[in-house]
Amino acid sequence: MVELNKKYQIGVRRFGFINWIGFKSLWLKECNRFITVWQQTLLSPLVSSLLFLSVLSLALGNNKGDVLGFSFISFLAPGLIAMSILTQSFSHSVSSLMIGKIQGNIVDMLYAPLSALEVSMAIILAAVTRSLLIAIISIAVFSLIVEIPINNIFYIFIFGFLSSFILGSLGFITGLWAEKFDHTATVTNFIITPLSFLSGVFYSIDKLPNFFQIISNINPFFYMIDGFRYGFLGASDGSISVGIIYLTILSFIMWFIAFYLYRKGYKIKS
Repeated sequence: MVELNKKYQIGVRRFGFINWIGFKSLWLKECNRFITVWQQTLLSPLVSSLLFLSVLSLALGNNKGDVLGFSFISFLAPGLIAMSILTQSFSHSVSSLMIGKIQGNIVDMLYAPLSALEVSMAIILAAVTRSLLIAIISIAVFSLIVEIPINNIFYIFIFGFLSSFILGSLGFITGLWAEKFDHTATVTNFIITPLSFLSGVFYSIDKLPNFFQIISNINPFFYMIDGFRYGFLGASDGSISVGIIYLTILSFIMWFIAFYLYRKGYKIKS
């Protein structure tokens, strides 16, 4: 009996506070998941953005006014790229968890020697990786079509990173909560799409009445779009420093909710 107890005694965690090998493996697995179908995950958002750009350009014709001192198309292009970043980051993390729950292989993560910190960060950072790749591809293609200056790469990166991290965390939370893809569509249709369309992607908030300007200043999507656009144009509707602080705090809050829910096994453990 003593020998059996010693033989099956639970071992001590030997890979330190963070399982870096497991974290890297899960991150690579998530990256391979979207790279395998790169036509759908990387090129499809670019095509959607180009269609938006083409339709609006043709619809306005010669009536394109200046916005923030730039042509409307130059103003619009960074906003469309940022909108792709937001939607695709959410899409990646939510689909990762939903597919795992539907196929039943989410138990592989639950039983793996990975903490809630490692799982949540690996999936969310994979969503960020996908979004940044989309941003790089979109910027390269848009630069061939539209004249968009690049004012400051740092702001492009920091706002792109924070925006995709927040939406990746929201996707993680939604993936835990949702029981079918109709539930994820609810979040997309009633939260992400309205907030992104009302964030100043297609217009400057200076044209809005004061009441709606106040509402826009509360909308985190406004700071995501505005800060990302500032990296290109060097002009913004809102405060860039406030945007960085606001989004940094929000990114931590959203990640912590995702981490806490996964740690408690919300809707993934009986």
